[in-house]
Amino acid sequence: MAMMNTAPKSLESILVEAGSPVNLLRGSNLGPYRFPVIPPEFTNWRDEVRSWKDSCALLEQSYHMTELHLRGSQVIPFLSGVAVNKLDTFPVMRAKQLVLAGHDGYYLADAIIFREAEDFFRVVGAPFASDWLLYNAEQSNLDVVAKKDDNFSIRSGTRDVFRVQVQGPNALSLVQDVSGGTLPEIKFFNIGEFKIAGKTVRALRHGMAGEPGFEIYGAWDDQQAVRDALDKAGEKYGMRKIGALAYSTTAQESGWVPMSLPAIYHGEEMKPYREWLNNYFLETIASLGGSFVSDDITDYYVDPIELGYKGIIDFNRDFIGRDALAKKAENQRRTKVTLEWDDKDTAAVMQDSIFPGDGAPAKFLNMPMPMYATFQVDAVMKDGKTVGISTWPSYTANANHFISLAVVDVEHAKPGTEVTLLWGEPDSRRNTVEKHAVREIKAKVAPAPYFEKVIKTGNR
Repeated sequence: MAMMNTAPKSLESILVEAGSPVNLLRGSNLGPYRFPVIPPEFTNWRDEVRSWKDSCALLEQSYHMTELHLRGSQVIPFLSGVAVNKLDTFPVMRAKQLVLAGHDGYYLADAIIFREAEDFFRVVGAPFASDWLLYNAEQSNLDVVAKKDDNFSIRSGTRDVFRVQVQGPNALSLVQDVSGGTLPEIKFFNIGEFKIAGKTVRALRHGMAGEPGFEIYGAWDDQQAVRDALDKAGEKYGMRKIGALAYSTTAQESGWVPMSLPAIYHGEEMKPYREWLNNYFLETIASLGGSFVSDDITDYYVDPIELGYKGIIDFNRDFIGRDALAKKAENQRRTKVTLEWDDKDTAAVMQDSIFPGDGAPAKFLNMPMPMYATFQVDAVMKDGKTVGISTWPSYTANANHFISLAVVDVEHAKPGTEVTLLWGEPDSRRNTVEKHAVREIKAKVAPAPYFEKVIKTGNR
């Protein structure tokens, strides 16, 4: 994002000028997120995708993740007021998936939070969680100081840590090898400290797409020695470096929705936050695309219950959105699933987009990630009625299908249920979208995550 010479304008003022949130987001020409620094492919994206199921993958996280550093003696009380999570047990050298909701229970963002010390936490993920936490920390009277470390989409230079993931069935053996016997036993979502090439690193134990792995991080200036050691040892474990194309398909297999539209664009309670945000933030310049069309911005939102986070919510304390979430939990309307697209329908759309017959062609279906907006929301239909929304589509080389994540009405969420996805963007106002006609693609409901998880060995 280029720096601007003019004074920043608040999101709230930009929304007033646009007339509505939908007008603003539907009119933005920003395309899908592009991973900075790393190349599209190191080898080829098909084999790179297969490596985290068949052998071992090295995924780069040093450049695209936003970090927020929280310091102080009252970070936990601060988080307890803004996050939905259970935080009464959160020891040092543990991590949690931090989930944030708005005042009316809609989903804002999530991120991974690392407790590095009694008074030091790292929040790592897309910028939406860090932005909301930074705003609330600035308004708080508690002993908490927040400092944002933006990703390399909007900056360059150095950071305090580098960060890589080692994933796949050979990940444990590789990390044991490269650590020279210093790797401790690390339970799921715990953090361990050890050495690689004589350099001290830490690793979060987790997994991706049903396979075990480690998220390794250490001092920025130590990264070359660590990378060289991983490259050398990785040769005998079939390790492949993962480029941006393959990386973009990781979430769909894992059943995690990376970036839903944050529920900040409506309501008086969020107005102060919209006045704090400006046109240097992704929330202000982001685009909304897809076949689902409504003038009501809340129709594009999801909530933590339907995303599968009910089990981590602490209803025994007060936090932003608590009462609204309790009502949603009592009357859950939708749930998260994977949609497996029909191969023939998908191929027909691809053919028609390249070799159109009479009339408007189909919307081009890019591989492996066909998203064409920051937030893409496609309509899911059953018997002519909208029964859900689909997002984050991709082609997975591990299953040889196009799949997407979706939230659908609970009565249509049983695996094997046949639905129809509408592909395209009717009456698009964005010049990043070519002229086309919306097409129907049959799909079947499948579980989310798409591949069974085998790596959770401890209590979260």
